[in-house]
Amino acid sequence: MDYEDTLDRALSETPDEAEDAHRFEVPDPTIRQEGNATVYENFEETYDRLARDRDHLLKFLQTELGTSASIDARGRARFTGSFRERRVADAIDEYVDAYVRCDECESPDTRLVDEQGATVLKCDACGALSPVPDQ
Repeated sequence: MDYEDTLDRALSETPDEAEDAHRFEVPDPTIRQEGNATVYENFEETYDRLARDRDHLLKFLQTELGTSASIDARGRARFTGSFRERRVADAIDEYVDAYVRCDECESPDTRLVDEQGATVLKCDACGALSPVPDQ
């Protein structure tokens, strides 16, 4: 088998980007007001789907929303203040771009690892290492 045949075979077996996009969908945040707090009802589902530590995601959201937050006994995130669903969804999208999707191949199959004292994003699909913002 020569190079061209091997390349054609590899390309024919590679999944379409459209298929990959549907495989990874972040759930829309379910937000409701409770007094002077905003409750993120499906927070647990979100960090589970992202395969990230809940405290890491919560800290990012606190910074992005400019408020304090906690996780209640039911696993919901509670933010001090009033925030619309769209604002929380935008912050989640920013988190996905910075800490979940690979910079090289856009795969969500990544993990945060320590490399020589720095946290980087390691892609399980292509093997790329990408720097992540300090948090």
